[in-house]
Amino acid sequence: MKNTISAELTVADYFDMFVTAQTAKGVSDATIRTYHNHFAAVSKHLNTSMPIEQLRTEDLQAMIASMRASNLAHNSISSYARVVKTFINWANKNGFTEASASSYKQIETVKDTYTDDELLRLLKRPKMGCTFAEFRNWVIIQFLINCGCRSSTLRNIQNQDVDLERHQVVFRHMKTGKLQMIPLCSDLVTVLHEYMRIRAGEPSEPLFCNEYGEPLTKDALYLSISKYNKSRGVYKTSVHAFRHTFAKKYLVDCGGNAFTLQRLLGHSTLDMTRHYCRIYDADICNNFDNSCPLTSLKRKGTKTKIKMK
Repeated sequence: MKNTISAELTVADYFDMFVTAQTAKGVSDATIRTYHNHFAAVSKHLNTSMPIEQLRTEDLQAMIASMRASNLAHNSISSYARVVKTFINWANKNGFTEASASSYKQIETVKDTYTDDELLRLLKRPKMGCTFAEFRNWVIIQFLINCGCRSSTLRNIQNQDVDLERHQVVFRHMKTGKLQMIPLCSDLVTVLHEYMRIRAGEPSEPLFCNEYGEPLTKDALYLSISKYNKSRGVYKTSVHAFRHTFAKKYLVDCGGNAFTLQRLLGHSTLDMTRHYCRIYDADICNNFDNSCPLTSLKRKGTKTKIKMK
């Protein structure tokens, strides 16, 4: 029976079955969208209309070679390969194929962050009589610098999630699917007191909304922050870059530790936090003048007269 069915179903058919299985497991909507988007990209380099029983390891290797020949970014190939590997492992486990998919090592990159000068421009209080959108964006910038949350988390915060008395906010929409309590600094609490009086609304309504009290979409948030940043002379417009900026400043400027950063960013493992620690190594950066060989020699040279021939 298995052979009869597999002869009629393609790799694409089985991928749909895989997505259904992952959805039933409770995988997030964002991950499901990633599966679909990545598979569409993969289909340009792999014949997904072939019966799955004809799929061979060599086909998957040729897929990677085709991606490289197309000059796809290294980390894009790594991301696509990761989804294919997850799918193939599922198909192996269920006896649909014996093909094997390999991982494609990701290159570690330095994440783009905002400079202190850019942040100070963005944090300058708007003039009296500004629009609600400009005032809201000013508050959003401060919120992102306070906790470095993802844009999806920010957009799903409700009025009732903010506890100004205890200086806390509850994140209900997390990538891990778990609730998370995050501290709010005193400066942000003061700003939120003012903002929430203006914003008003019901407890279950979104904290950060549009002018009509409606939830902000992903695109609306991006466009709003992009317009706001450019109006302040900041042409870096990434919302997610605030998350990287928070991690960098927390480790380097504020002396934070990796375990607390992991909890603040809502990472289920230390892997991503270790990445931040490697590229923003506070132990290496802080007080480097006291241990740098170049500085030591120059200081010694100022105390010793060097005779030139």
